[in-house]
Amino acid sequence: MIIGLLTAVAASVCYGTGSVLQAVGSRKSARREAAESATTGVTQHGGPSLSSTAKAAVTWEFMVGTVLDFIGFGLGALAARLLPLFLSQTVISANLVITAVLSIKLLGIRLSRAEWSSIGVVCGALVLLATAAGPEGSGHTPIATHWWLLVASIVLIGGGTLIVRLLGGRAAILAGLLSGLGFGALGVGVRVLNGVDPFHLPSLLADPALYAILVAGIGGMYLHTVALQIGSVNGATAALVVGETVVPGILGVLWLGDASRPGFAWVAVLGFVVAVAGAVAVAWYGEPEQEPGAPRAGSPEDGELPQEVAAR
Repeated sequence: MIIGLLTAVAASVCYGTGSVLQAVGSRKSARREAAESATTGVTQHGGPSLSSTAKAAVTWEFMVGTVLDFIGFGLGALAARLLPLFLSQTVISANLVITAVLSIKLLGIRLSRAEWSSIGVVCGALVLLATAAGPEGSGHTPIATHWWLLVASIVLIGGGTLIVRLLGGRAAILAGLLSGLGFGALGVGVRVLNGVDPFHLPSLLADPALYAILVAGIGGMYLHTVALQIGSVNGATAALVVGETVVPGILGVLWLGDASRPGFAWVAVLGFVVAVAGAVAVAWYGEPEQEPGAPRAGSPEDGELPQEVAAR
């Protein structure tokens, strides 16, 4: 349990720091597109084009952030194997708190009393969850459910990407929710993946859950980048947290056999609900965002980082 918690916390730190750097790269790319009056950077619906997203992904800040994301993914995968999903995913989603704290030093932001209170609520909820969590379920499921997970991931990412592109600049919240659901599907896939313990390469490659992980992970990363480009509004960040924690937590209990300690079920439910609500509050009470192309003090052109970022 302790090793799993430490692993989840380390994953949260990697994800939080990576999101800061990814947001810097995305915003810098968006401002460059706006300064050059590039029409190829925006679709006819007002959202970022594929070329614009690709340009954001090759900035050095975004690439370093992506490396941290991959490290966080590895740590998060290990945590998902060691802890109940309602605990591991909630701890990892606390990267919102990591981002808020890092912003004090890196971005020069002074957090409001409401933000500090929200951070305290999340930390208290995580203590409740750690106290109530029992042993994780076995994760052994029929292969048919692995196929269903792959199909659901393809429909989620494929259909979601199409809808986000049609909505354009209005799709920030939806992109955040879909990316969160993608990362949640990734966590479920890691948990049920065959051929890991003990390691057996043929079983691993034959498992549809492996390809569900790839689809959900890559698609979630793309939608996360789109949300950052559109403008990582507070609602989009909150939606990402809900998608990444609530759905996997419920599936872990109903499908994978995750459970709380005897007599502590109400503590686990309370901690889960409060943690999600606190994470949403951290995003909601953050400083309001300006348009990506709008000039402001502390922008990268002035040698500083943008004043707010989206976290995952």
